Amino acid sequence: MSDPFKEAAGNRKVLTADETAEGRLDAWLTAQMDEEFSRSRIQALIKANAVLLNGAPVTDAKRKVRPGDTYEIALPEPEDPTPLGEDIPLDVLFEDEDVIVISKPAGLVVHPGAGNWTGTLVNALIHHCGDSLSGIGGVRRPGIVHRLDKDTTGVMVVAKNDIAHRHLSLQFADHGRTTPLERAYQAIVWGRPRQLVGTVNAPLGRATGDRTRRSVKRPGSPDADEAITHYEVIERFHEAPDATALASLIDCHLETGRTHQIRVHMAHIGHPLLGDAAYGGGFKTKANLLPDAAKEAVNRFPRQALHAYLLQFEHPRTGEVMHFEAPLPDDMEELAAILRG
Repeated sequence: MSDPFKEAAGNRKVLTADETAEGRLDAWLTAQMDEEFSRSRIQALIKANAVLLNGAPVTDAKRKVRPGDTYEIALPEPEDPTPLGEDIPLDVLFEDEDVIVISKPAGLVVHPGAGNWTGTLVNALIHHCGDSLSGIGGVRRPGIVHRLDKDTTGVMVVAKNDIAHRHLSLQFADHGRTTPLERAYQAIVWGRPRQLVGTVNAPLGRATGDRTRRSVKRPGSPDADEAITHYEVIERFHEAPDATALASLIDCHLETGRTHQIRVHMAHIGHPLLGDAAYGGGFKTKANLLPDAAKEAVNRFPRQALHAYLLQFEHPRTGEVMHFEAPLPDDMEELAAILRG
Protein backbone atom coordinates (compact mmCIF):
# COMPACT_ATOMS: atom_id res chain seq x y z
CA MET A 1 0.00 0.00 0.00
CA SER A 2 1.33 3.41 -0.94
CA ASP A 3 2.00 5.94 1.80
CA PRO A 4 1.33 9.63 1.05
CA PHE A 5 4.28 10.54 3.25
CA LYS A 6 6.65 8.51 1.09
CA GLU A 7 5.74 9.75 -2.39
CA ALA A 8 8.36 11.58 -4.44
CA ALA A 9 8.79 15.28 -3.75
CA GLY A 10 6.62 17.44 -5.96
CA ASN A 11 4.24 14.59 -6.80
CA ARG A 12 0.67 15.83 -7.20
CA LYS A 13 -2.72 14.32 -7.90
CA VAL A 14 -5.61 16.14 -9.59
CA LEU A 15 -9.17 14.91 -9.12
CA THR A 16 -12.35 16.37 -10.63
CA ALA A 17 -15.78 15.70 -9.13
CA ASP A 18 -18.32 14.38 -11.64
CA GLU A 19 -22.10 14.90 -11.60
CA THR A 20 -22.59 12.11 -9.03
CA ALA A 21 -20.12 13.55 -6.51
CA GLU A 22 -21.50 14.17 -3.02
CA GLY A 23 -20.64 13.96 0.66
CA ARG A 24 -17.74 15.18 2.78
CA LEU A 25 -14.48 16.12 1.11
CA ASP A 26 -12.31 13.77 3.19
CA ALA A 27 -14.58 10.79 2.55
CA TRP A 28 -14.87 11.57 -1.18
CA LEU A 29 -11.11 11.94 -1.65
CA THR A 30 -10.49 8.68 0.21
CA ALA A 31 -12.95 6.84 -2.04
CA GLN A 32 -11.66 8.45 -5.26
CA MET A 33 -8.14 7.35 -4.47
CA ASP A 34 -9.38 3.77 -4.01
CA GLU A 35 -8.57 4.05 -0.31
CA GLU A 36 -4.88 4.13 -1.22
CA PHE A 37 -4.67 6.73 1.54
CA SER A 38 -6.55 6.37 4.81
CA ARG A 39 -9.15 8.96 5.72
CA SER A 40 -7.01 10.18 8.59
CA ARG A 41 -4.08 10.73 6.18
CA ILE A 42 -6.37 12.71 3.86
CA GLN A 43 -7.49 14.81 6.84
CA ALA A 44 -3.85 15.40 7.76
CA LEU A 45 -3.10 16.61 4.23
CA ILE A 46 -6.11 18.96 4.34
CA LYS A 47 -4.95 20.31 7.69
CA ALA A 48 -1.48 20.87 6.22
CA ASN A 49 -2.95 23.00 3.38
CA ALA A 50 -1.90 20.31 0.88
CA VAL A 51 -5.33 20.08 -0.80
CA LEU A 52 -6.24 22.93 -3.17
CA LEU A 53 -9.55 23.92 -4.76
CA ASN A 54 -9.19 26.33 -7.65
CA GLY A 55 -5.68 27.10 -6.45
CA ALA A 56 -6.65 27.93 -2.86
CA PRO A 57 -6.13 25.62 0.16
CA VAL A 58 -9.18 23.79 1.47
CA THR A 59 -9.14 23.83 5.27
CA ASP A 60 -12.43 22.09 6.11
CA ALA A 61 -12.39 18.29 5.81
CA LYS A 62 -16.19 18.33 6.22
CA ARG A 63 -16.72 20.57 3.20
CA LYS A 64 -19.39 19.26 0.82
CA VAL A 65 -18.10 18.19 -2.56
CA ARG A 66 -19.89 19.71 -5.56
CA PRO A 67 -19.91 18.43 -9.17
CA GLY A 68 -17.23 20.21 -11.19
CA ASP A 69 -14.90 20.85 -8.24
CA THR A 70 -11.27 20.18 -9.13
CA TYR A 71 -8.92 19.31 -6.29
CA GLU A 72 -5.15 19.25 -6.43
CA ILE A 73 -3.34 17.25 -3.75
CA ALA A 74 0.32 18.01 -3.03
CA LEU A 75 2.08 15.00 -1.56
CA PRO A 76 4.82 15.61 1.06
CA GLU A 77 8.50 14.80 0.89
CA PRO A 78 9.46 11.13 1.10
CA GLU A 79 10.23 9.66 4.51
CA ASP A 80 12.66 6.90 5.41
CA PRO A 81 10.48 3.97 6.56
CA THR A 82 13.14 2.81 9.01
CA PRO A 83 13.16 4.78 12.31
CA LEU A 84 16.54 6.17 13.31
CA GLY A 85 17.97 6.45 16.79
CA GLU A 86 17.62 9.82 18.50
CA ASP A 87 19.21 10.96 21.74
CA ILE A 88 15.98 11.44 23.69
CA PRO A 89 16.27 11.07 27.49
CA LEU A 90 14.59 7.99 28.97
CA ASP A 91 13.49 7.44 32.57
CA VAL A 92 14.64 3.82 32.90
CA LEU A 93 13.15 1.90 35.83
CA PHE A 94 14.77 -1.46 34.97
CA GLU A 95 16.85 -2.97 32.19
CA ASP A 96 18.51 -6.29 31.44
CA GLU A 97 19.34 -8.29 28.29
CA ASP A 98 15.65 -9.11 27.67
CA VAL A 99 13.50 -6.13 28.64
CA ILE A 100 13.61 -2.45 29.41
CA VAL A 101 11.02 -0.78 31.63
CA ILE A 102 10.57 2.97 31.37
CA SER A 103 8.35 5.70 32.79
CA LYS A 104 6.94 7.53 29.77
CA PRO A 105 6.46 11.31 30.01
CA ALA A 106 3.53 13.23 28.57
CA GLY A 107 3.93 14.34 24.98
CA LEU A 108 6.03 11.37 23.86
CA VAL A 109 4.50 9.33 21.02
CA VAL A 110 5.28 5.62 21.34
CA HIS A 111 6.04 4.70 17.72
CA PRO A 112 6.38 6.54 14.40
CA GLY A 113 3.26 7.28 12.39
CA ALA A 114 1.54 9.97 10.35
CA GLY A 115 2.71 13.35 11.59
CA ASN A 116 5.14 11.80 14.08
CA TRP A 117 7.92 10.18 12.09
CA THR A 118 10.62 11.29 14.53
CA GLY A 119 10.92 12.16 18.20
CA THR A 120 9.14 9.00 19.37
CA LEU A 121 9.84 6.46 22.09
CA VAL A 122 10.98 4.03 19.38
CA ASN A 123 13.59 6.54 18.17
CA ALA A 124 14.81 6.93 21.76
CA LEU A 125 14.94 3.16 22.30
CA ILE A 126 16.90 2.55 19.11
CA HIS A 127 19.50 5.09 20.28
CA HIS A 128 19.56 3.63 23.79
CA CYS A 129 19.56 -0.09 22.91
CA GLY A 130 21.39 -0.09 19.59
CA ASP A 131 20.91 -2.87 17.03
CA SER A 132 19.41 -5.30 19.53
CA LEU A 133 15.90 -4.01 18.73
CA SER A 134 16.26 -4.41 14.97
CA GLY A 135 13.35 -6.32 13.42
CA ILE A 136 11.65 -7.29 16.70
CA GLY A 137 7.92 -6.88 16.17
CA GLY A 138 8.18 -4.92 12.92
CA VAL A 139 10.24 -2.02 11.59
CA ARG A 140 7.99 0.73 12.93
CA ARG A 141 7.29 -0.92 16.29
CA PRO A 142 10.52 -2.68 17.33
CA GLY A 143 10.09 -4.25 20.74
CA ILE A 144 6.72 -2.61 21.42
CA VAL A 145 4.18 -4.96 23.05
CA HIS A 146 1.76 -2.33 24.39
CA ARG A 147 1.39 1.41 24.17
CA LEU A 148 0.22 4.51 25.99
CA ASP A 149 -1.41 7.51 24.32
CA LYS A 150 0.89 10.41 23.53
CA ASP A 151 -0.34 12.46 26.50
CA THR A 152 -0.72 9.57 28.96
CA THR A 153 2.20 9.09 31.35
CA GLY A 154 3.41 5.97 33.10
CA VAL A 155 5.12 2.59 33.12
CA MET A 156 5.84 0.67 29.91
CA VAL A 157 7.85 -2.48 29.16
CA VAL A 158 9.66 -3.04 25.86
CA ALA A 159 11.13 -6.33 24.59
CA LYS A 160 14.80 -6.41 23.57
CA ASN A 161 14.80 -9.73 21.70
CA ASP A 162 12.39 -11.99 19.82
CA ILE A 163 11.86 -14.45 22.67
CA ALA A 164 10.98 -11.65 25.09
CA HIS A 165 8.69 -10.06 22.49
CA ARG A 166 6.72 -13.27 21.93
CA HIS A 167 6.48 -14.01 25.67
CA LEU A 168 5.32 -10.51 26.61
CA SER A 169 2.92 -10.28 23.66
CA LEU A 170 1.17 -13.44 24.86
CA GLN A 171 0.83 -11.98 28.36
CA PHE A 172 -0.72 -8.77 27.08
CA ALA A 173 -3.03 -10.70 24.75
CA ASP A 174 -4.15 -12.80 27.73
CA HIS A 175 -4.91 -9.61 29.72
CA GLY A 176 -3.69 -11.24 32.94
CA ARG A 177 -6.42 -13.89 33.01
CA THR A 178 -3.91 -16.75 33.36
CA THR A 179 -0.67 -14.80 33.87
CA PRO A 180 0.58 -12.34 36.51
CA LEU A 181 0.10 -9.41 34.11
CA GLU A 182 -1.54 -6.43 35.82
CA ARG A 183 -2.00 -2.83 34.70
CA ALA A 184 -3.43 -0.03 36.79
CA TYR A 185 -3.97 3.66 36.19
CA GLN A 186 -4.91 6.74 38.15
CA ALA A 187 -7.09 9.41 36.61
CA ILE A 188 -8.81 12.62 37.64
CA VAL A 189 -12.37 12.70 36.39
CA TRP A 190 -15.22 15.16 36.45
CA GLY A 191 -17.83 14.58 39.14
CA ARG A 192 -18.13 11.56 41.42
CA PRO A 193 -19.40 8.21 40.20
CA ARG A 194 -22.49 7.18 42.12
CA GLN A 195 -20.86 3.85 42.89
CA LEU A 196 -17.48 4.38 44.55
CA VAL A 197 -16.35 0.95 43.36
CA GLY A 198 -17.62 -0.33 40.05
CA THR A 199 -17.05 -2.02 36.72
CA VAL A 200 -17.68 -0.67 33.24
CA ASN A 201 -18.35 -3.53 30.82
CA ALA A 202 -19.01 -1.88 27.47
CA PRO A 203 -17.68 -3.04 24.07
CA LEU A 204 -15.61 -0.52 22.11
CA GLY A 205 -15.05 0.11 18.42
CA ARG A 206 -14.16 2.91 16.02
CA ALA A 207 -16.34 5.99 16.27
CA THR A 208 -18.49 6.52 13.19
CA GLY A 209 -16.67 8.64 10.63
CA ASP A 210 -13.49 8.95 12.72
CA ARG A 211 -10.52 6.57 12.48
CA THR A 212 -8.82 7.82 15.64
CA ARG A 213 -11.63 8.08 18.21
CA ARG A 214 -13.39 5.16 19.87
CA SER A 215 -16.97 4.79 21.06
CA VAL A 216 -19.13 2.33 22.98
CA LYS A 217 -20.82 -0.21 20.70
CA ARG A 218 -23.81 -2.45 21.12
CA PRO A 219 -22.90 -6.00 22.16
CA GLY A 220 -22.77 -8.19 19.10
CA SER A 221 -21.91 -5.37 16.71
CA PRO A 222 -19.43 -6.56 14.07
CA ASP A 223 -16.85 -3.94 15.07
CA ALA A 224 -17.31 -4.32 18.84
CA ASP A 225 -14.40 -5.53 20.99
CA GLU A 226 -14.88 -6.64 24.58
CA ALA A 227 -13.73 -3.92 27.01
CA ILE A 228 -13.86 -4.13 30.81
CA THR A 229 -12.58 -1.51 33.26
CA HIS A 230 -12.70 -1.85 37.05
CA TYR A 231 -12.53 1.46 38.94
CA GLU A 232 -12.46 2.72 42.52
CA VAL A 233 -12.86 6.30 43.72
CA ILE A 234 -9.96 7.05 46.05
CA GLU A 235 -10.45 10.79 46.62
CA ARG A 236 -13.24 13.33 46.03
CA PHE A 237 -12.63 17.03 45.41
CA HIS A 238 -15.11 19.69 46.54
CA GLU A 239 -17.62 17.12 47.74
CA ALA A 240 -21.06 18.46 48.63
CA PRO A 241 -23.46 17.27 51.38
CA ASP A 242 -25.54 15.49 48.73
CA ALA A 243 -22.55 13.20 47.98
CA THR A 244 -21.79 14.86 44.66
CA ALA A 245 -18.33 16.25 43.91
CA LEU A 246 -16.82 18.46 41.24
CA ALA A 247 -14.01 16.00 40.54
CA SER A 248 -12.56 12.69 41.76
CA LEU A 249 -9.26 10.81 41.74
CA ILE A 250 -9.90 7.23 40.64
CA ASP A 251 -7.92 4.02 40.38
CA CYS A 252 -8.57 1.87 37.27
CA HIS A 253 -7.55 -1.74 36.65
CA LEU A 254 -7.87 -3.05 33.11
CA GLU A 255 -9.29 -6.47 32.33
CA THR A 256 -8.86 -5.70 28.63
CA GLY A 257 -6.58 -3.24 26.85
CA ARG A 258 -8.48 -1.38 24.13
CA THR A 259 -7.41 1.91 22.59
CA HIS A 260 -8.59 4.85 24.75
CA GLN A 261 -10.44 2.35 26.98
CA ILE A 262 -10.40 4.27 30.26
CA ARG A 263 -11.09 7.58 28.55
CA VAL A 264 -14.12 6.25 26.67
CA HIS A 265 -15.49 4.18 29.55
CA MET A 266 -15.36 7.03 32.06
CA ALA A 267 -17.00 9.40 29.58
CA HIS A 268 -19.63 6.72 28.93
CA ILE A 269 -20.70 6.70 32.59
CA GLY A 270 -20.73 10.51 32.68
CA HIS A 271 -17.32 11.17 34.25
CA PRO A 272 -14.77 12.03 31.53
CA LEU A 273 -11.17 12.77 32.39
CA LEU A 274 -10.12 16.34 33.11
CA GLY A 275 -8.24 17.76 30.16
CA ASP A 276 -9.59 15.18 27.69
CA ALA A 277 -10.46 17.23 24.61
CA ALA A 278 -11.55 14.17 22.61
CA TYR A 279 -14.05 12.70 25.07
CA GLY A 280 -14.70 15.37 27.69
CA GLY A 281 -14.92 18.66 25.81
CA GLY A 282 -18.53 19.19 26.87
CA PHE A 283 -17.47 19.34 30.53
CA LYS A 284 -15.07 22.29 30.21
CA THR A 285 -17.68 24.73 31.53
CA LYS A 286 -17.73 22.81 34.85
CA ALA A 287 -14.44 24.53 35.63
CA ASN A 288 -16.47 27.70 36.21
CA LEU A 289 -17.88 26.07 39.35
CA LEU A 290 -14.42 25.72 40.90
CA PRO A 291 -12.60 28.26 43.09
CA ASP A 292 -10.42 30.62 41.05
CA ALA A 293 -7.12 28.80 41.64
CA ALA A 294 -8.61 25.42 40.74
CA LYS A 295 -10.43 26.88 37.76
CA GLU A 296 -7.17 28.32 36.41
CA ALA A 297 -5.31 25.01 36.99
CA VAL A 298 -7.97 22.98 35.19
CA ASN A 299 -8.17 25.37 32.24
CA ARG A 300 -4.42 25.32 31.68
CA PHE A 301 -4.00 21.55 32.14
CA PRO A 302 -2.80 20.50 28.67
CA ARG A 303 -3.70 16.79 28.50
CA GLN A 304 -6.01 14.06 29.74
CA ALA A 305 -5.32 13.49 33.43
CA LEU A 306 -4.31 9.83 33.10
CA HIS A 307 -1.27 8.02 34.48
CA ALA A 308 -0.31 4.33 34.19
CA TYR A 309 1.14 3.97 37.67
CA LEU A 310 1.43 0.17 37.94
CA LEU A 311 2.69 -2.57 35.64
CA GLN A 312 3.30 -6.18 36.61
CA PHE A 313 4.40 -9.01 34.32
CA GLU A 314 6.29 -12.30 34.27
CA HIS A 315 9.91 -11.97 33.18
CA PRO A 316 10.21 -13.79 29.84
CA ARG A 317 13.46 -15.57 30.74
CA THR A 318 13.45 -16.11 34.50
CA GLY A 319 9.71 -16.40 35.16
CA GLU A 320 10.07 -13.92 38.02
CA VAL A 321 7.06 -11.68 38.64
CA MET A 322 8.27 -8.13 37.99
CA HIS A 323 6.33 -5.29 39.67
CA PHE A 324 6.84 -1.60 38.89
CA GLU A 325 5.14 1.57 40.06
CA ALA A 326 5.60 5.20 39.11
CA PRO A 327 4.19 8.02 41.26
CA LEU A 328 1.82 10.59 39.83
CA PRO A 329 3.73 12.97 37.57
CA ASP A 330 4.26 16.51 38.79
CA ASP A 331 1.50 18.03 36.65
CA MET A 332 -1.20 15.66 37.96
CA GLU A 333 0.10 15.93 41.52
CA GLU A 334 -0.08 19.72 41.30
CA LEU A 335 -3.59 19.56 39.81
CA ALA A 336 -4.79 17.27 42.61
CA ALA A 337 -3.22 19.49 45.27
CA ILE A 338 -4.94 22.58 43.91
CA LEU A 339 -8.27 20.74 43.66
CA ARG A 340 -7.91 19.75 47.32
CA GLY A 341 -7.38 23.36 48.24
